[in-house]
Amino acid sequence: QVQLVESGGDTVQAGGSLRLSCAVSSVYRVNHMAWFRQAPGTEREGVSCMDWSGKSIYYDDSVKGRFTISRDNAKKIAYLQMNTLKPDDTAVYYCAAVKFGTVWYNSTAWRYWGQGTQVTVSS
Repeated sequence: QVQLVESGGDTVQAGGSLRLSCAVSSVYRVNHMAWFRQAPGTEREGVSCMDWSGKSIYYDDSVKGRFTISRDNAKKIAYLQMNTLKPDDTAVYYCAAVKFGTVWYNSTAWRYWGQGTQVTVSS
């Protein structure tokens, strides 16, 4: 069992930055980590994914060049640095761990989920 706890969500103005954190209870079984987001009335969408070694990293086109995924193995925390935020980035952000599916941006490919943290970007 892997428990995930997100933090760092807030309300910011467009153009601002936030860093989300995801505390992982145990990294022993974690092969990959990902960040997803879900706005009201929409499906949960993949934002970024990395293997726990940090060697393979993927981003959705909508956040490339603005968001950066990373992790601190010693602290067992994954991060999502979000810069140049836009109102379209407003959503609940979730971290996910242990990928068993082949398509990382498909939410059904992930076994464990955090409770989510709200990010609101005002125009």
